[in-house]
Amino acid sequence: MKDGETVNDYFARTLTIANKMKVNGENKSDREVVENILRSMTTKFNYVVCSIKKAQDTSNLSIDELQSSLLVHEQRMISLEKEQVLKVTYEESSTQGQGRGGYRGRGRGRRRENFDKSTVECFNCHKLGHFSGNVKARKAII
Repeated sequence: MKDGETVNDYFARTLTIANKMKVNGENKSDREVVENILRSMTTKFNYVVCSIKKAQDTSNLSIDELQSSLLVHEQRMISLEKEQVLKVTYEESSTQGQGRGGYRGRGRGRRRENFDKSTVECFNCHKLGHFSGNVKARKAII
């Protein structure tokens, strides 16, 4: 099995080779194919292979049963990896921009780059699209 190869891809490749061997006259039994697959799995499947060998008699184990068992373990490993990646990215994003004591203030200097001013009504002139601080003070002539 190659690093990064999925269980389904590996089984497809292995069974293709086994079928070609049968066509050429070398008849491999299911037991021999199962043993070859278990022997050639990558190191990340070592604990799975050991548990399959301990729990089940590999001479009676079919190729389909082995494939389904390995698929379940592969899906579990993938979900655990995704969970760890999400944890790491969440922890990194929650610690960015924190000052002393973990406080992240919202005072002056916060960005308004993505703020849509078209919905804002001015307090002075009651027009849309600007703040009251942007309107020049009108001089009252009396």
